[in-house]
Amino acid sequence: MDFSRPGKPTDNALVESFNGRLRDECLNANWFLSLADARSKIETWRRHYNESRPHTALGWRTPQEFALAAALQAAE
Repeated sequence: MDFSRPGKPTDNALVESFNGRLRDECLNANWFLSLADARSKIETWRRHYNESRPHTALGWRTPQEFALAAALQAAE
């Protein structure tokens, strides 16, 4: 699918799921005092989400653990 139709969030459920998670865990949980403050807080959340938070789709491993395991498996 090359695009999502307006008003049809089910066209891209993965992105809609991520957007909801970002909204619930970051945007609704913080009070932003400036654009720089928003960028800083969102970057902190992004790093936590991508580097230290376990994901069910990765067998409850962090993305870094998953990538390391995949690299070790590919090297064998």
